Amino acid sequence: MIVFCTIRYFLKKILTNLTTWVLLAIISGAVLGHFYPEKGIAMGFLGNYFIQAVKLFILPLIFLTITLGISGVGDLKKVGRVGAKALIYFEVVTTFALLIGIAVAWVIQPGAGVVAEQGAVDLTRITQGASEFNWWSFLKNNKTLQMLAFSIFFGTFLGRIERKDWILEPLNRASFFVFKALHAVMLLAPLGAFGGMAFTIGKYGLHALVPLAKLMGTVYATMGFFIFGVLWSLLRYYNVSLSGLLNYIKEELLIVLGTSSSEAALPGIMEKLEKMGCSKPVVGLVIPAGYSFNLDGTTIYLSMAVIFLAQVYGIHLDSGQMLTIIGVLMVTSKGAAGVTGSGFVILASTISAVPVVPVEGLALLIGVDRFMSEARAITNIIGNTVATIFIANHEQDFDRSKMEKAFQEEDYEYQHL
Repeated sequence: MIVFCTIRYFLKKILTNLTTWVLLAIISGAVLGHFYPEKGIAMGFLGNYFIQAVKLFILPLIFLTITLGISGVGDLKKVGRVGAKALIYFEVVTTFALLIGIAVAWVIQPGAGVVAEQGAVDLTRITQGASEFNWWSFLKNNKTLQMLAFSIFFGTFLGRIERKDWILEPLNRASFFVFKALHAVMLLAPLGAFGGMAFTIGKYGLHALVPLAKLMGTVYATMGFFIFGVLWSLLRYYNVSLSGLLNYIKEELLIVLGTSSSEAALPGIMEKLEKMGCSKPVVGLVIPAGYSFNLDGTTIYLSMAVIFLAQVYGIHLDSGQMLTIIGVLMVTSKGAAGVTGSGFVILASTISAVPVVPVEGLALLIGVDRFMSEARAITNIIGNTVATIFIANHEQDFDRSKMEKAFQEEDYEYQHL
């Protein structure tokens, strides 16, 4: 009887755990895409619809989180201080990520020996998007930053008026129902992960990885070093466990892995960061801004891709050209989140600004870009999570007791799967 109850308990834990279902969905999608490519490609709509459904919550959550958080603080100086710290942090850490990417690619030389085939790949859309990109267009079309700015001003306004309960009460109710609806949508995460993975494997196939396996391995290893080296050090400074954090947000990481989109995990990450002790204003300011300006994974990939293409074509980059590439990437990488097909468009922008590497080389990366986008998205979301925790601690707006409780609850769930 005891054995039966124990088995029943574990089965219930497994079958009711979202992480388990997402992981099974990813594996199932990969199997379907590999053995039945056409059916795998046909499943792509599941991933796209799930991402679109989650994206509906991003702007309302930013508005509600920042407005309610800042209205409670009522201190514009504090908002400005947090914003300034966030921007300084973003610039320092992404520059470090950029330098690491260039250094690793320079030493390992993943492009050495790769043959640049002249395939019939149409790069018109990519190069056209690169030539049309500019900062005014980026800011004008980036609704996340627009909502961030509006929410800051509206929250500050509410914080300065006396009779505000008639506004705050409906906003608090709206926040409750938005999160409740989000939780319902997240139950569909396994379907989204299944569709995204089936489409990726079905369309590009595992065979696309073989010619550029060295590049992929180098990119993944570099991002792993960045996460478990640089980001670990930043958390260690405030005595926060990276392994505990990764275990705490594992559901969001698996969703990103399955859908290749960090947007799919943003609402869940914002909610979990508040639950683990980061103050509402810090979460509301850092996460949306970080999505546009703190793209560690994208920065590493872009820097390594430029050096890779130079190596493929046997082009020696002198110190002046290297410095130009670094300078251009420090600017262009910040706009990656606001551009459709951002990886290729920003890469084309960089190559166009340093006309040494042929833009035709982008055709080499098309087959594996989708596989590397998963690593980029995961590194981006972890990087922004660490940034929020770091700044919350620096502002002394971090409740360590909440963190310990959240980590313990997640450990308990993990140990009883």
